Amino acid sequence: MLLEDIFSPPVNGLQDVNSDNSRPVYRTSRKTKLTLRQIRKLRRMLDVRTFEKQQYLEKLRKQYGAKPAEGQPGAPSL
Repeated sequence: MLLEDIFSPPVNGLQDVNSDNSRPVYRTSRKTKLTLRQIRKLRRMLDVRTFEKQQYLEKLRKQYGAKPAEGQPGAPSL
């Protein structure tokens, strides 16, 4: 978690403040149980995060990747 995450407003679609039922109650030491809805939501969020990371890595490979040598397949011909 970054410091800016604390002070920035929640991102739409990633965090739903209204459905956040994990607020601790005084003198309650039990763990909260995850519902199937929460587990599915976490799974979707993980899938989105993985997809965004793959896109970011592809962008970095295009930007900083080694250029193919001339005469090799994939090399631009002038």
